[in-house]
Amino acid sequence: MQFNPYGGSAARLASELVNAGPEARAPAFEEILDRLDYQPRRAVRPDDAASLVEWAGRLREVFREATVPGRVALVNTLLGGVAAAPYISQHDGRAPHFHYAEVDAPLVERVKAYTAAGLAHAICEDPNRIGGCARPGCPVVYVDTSRNGRRRYCSTRCANRTHVADHRARRRA
Repeated sequence: MQFNPYGGSAARLASELVNAGPEARAPAFEEILDRLDYQPRRAVRPDDAASLVEWAGRLREVFREATVPGRVALVNTLLGGVAAAPYISQHDGRAPHFHYAEVDAPLVERVKAYTAAGLAHAICEDPNRIGGCARPGCPVVYVDTSRNGRRRYCSTRCANRTHVADHRARRRA
């Protein structure tokens, strides 16, 4: 039984926001929020999308930071900017669960609090379960949900490309 949704779904939302990219617009964010069943849902306005792109840039720093102390410092900074008193909420027919922003707060404020808390929980559970693809030039970040927790690439395709390039380089040498 998962008692805390923040380390899982909230951290995954953080990675999805980052992977939407700096050119993402409101429809892309709406699709992400719908796919991840983020509730309560409100429409993403163009100014919300611009704020989410800026926030995603700050989240990207956490995923790309190589050291645990660096990740902790970055997430603490994020939490410091969005923290509110946590409380237990019940809405939309869901079981009681923690909220780190008021349910009627603006969408961007709620998403910021949710994703910052999600990354905090993920880092506290296992700081090596978040990261960025190890293939040079790939901007994709991920939350590692594999059994062994040793993910280094965003996809099998990126892993294969890296391994083939390494193999070809060794053959040339």
